[in-house]
Amino acid sequence: MFQNKAGTVKHFFRQWQLQSMVVPGIVWMFIFCYIPMFWLIIAFMDYSIAKPVLESPFVGFKHFEDFLSDDRFWRSIRNTLGMSTIKLVLGFPIPILFALLLNEIRNIRFKRTVQTISYLPHFIAWTIFGGIMLNWLGEGGVINQLLMWLGLQDREILYNSDPKYFWWITYFSDTLKETGWSAIIYIAAIAGIDPGLYEAAELDGANRWQRMWHITVQSIRPTIAILFILAVSGILGSNFEQIFMLKNNMNMRMAESLDLYIYNMGLVSGRHSFSTAVLFVRSIVALGLLFLANYASKKLTGDSIF
Repeated sequence: MFQNKAGTVKHFFRQWQLQSMVVPGIVWMFIFCYIPMFWLIIAFMDYSIAKPVLESPFVGFKHFEDFLSDDRFWRSIRNTLGMSTIKLVLGFPIPILFALLLNEIRNIRFKRTVQTISYLPHFIAWTIFGGIMLNWLGEGGVINQLLMWLGLQDREILYNSDPKYFWWITYFSDTLKETGWSAIIYIAAIAGIDPGLYEAAELDGANRWQRMWHITVQSIRPTIAILFILAVSGILGSNFEQIFMLKNNMNMRMAESLDLYIYNMGLVSGRHSFSTAVLFVRSIVALGLLFLANYASKKLTGDSIF
């Protein structure tokens, strides 16, 4: 055991230039992730921005009781779970399928062109991309014109003004924007597969689809499992920027997610302790979901994060 530790230390100092590259990331995480955790104590206080934190009166679980009895909180939970479930069930497989199909393209120039085009929307801020989506979804927009041309509707519809469409709008816009970027990690995993496996399968008579399923998919299964576990743990989170850009007074009933609820309560209404209490509980639930998804994945597939 001591020899292993000595070898690890020696290896660390031998590559100190490479190892030191992680220092900025550690410093960033400490400053922006660990130090702010001190402020979680205001969830148990009647905090006022006008006085020091430790001088605020202690109120125990008052704010927790308040948000648990708030109908608006439960509505935001419903909206968050609805949007996240659609993205998880229908959206999670799409980058995997895209990476698998992209891997089958033999023309390198065309393949790189498709990759580049698919990545580009990720680098467009939601303030811009959200505006594009609102334009597409408006009267006279691309979506209305296309559906009318295909004969799927006979009149123009203000999709973003009808609450029943909002969850699907978030799914469609998120998929359009992030599919190419989300596929990168799968493409990298596929690139690490031994080409000899494909050659051996081809000699055994396996067709392209059989090679894709039995070699490619099985080889990247650990990557899929890890990303799925992380996706499940983040199911109570939502893309705040996306929802903030697409929401309006008419669709707010279906648009207010948990993140937007926390924002409205904390920054708009100035109820800092209340919003911190909501965030505190959400973080605990997310941690529980992480352990639960990790345990289920380990039992079902043998792949897990820890």
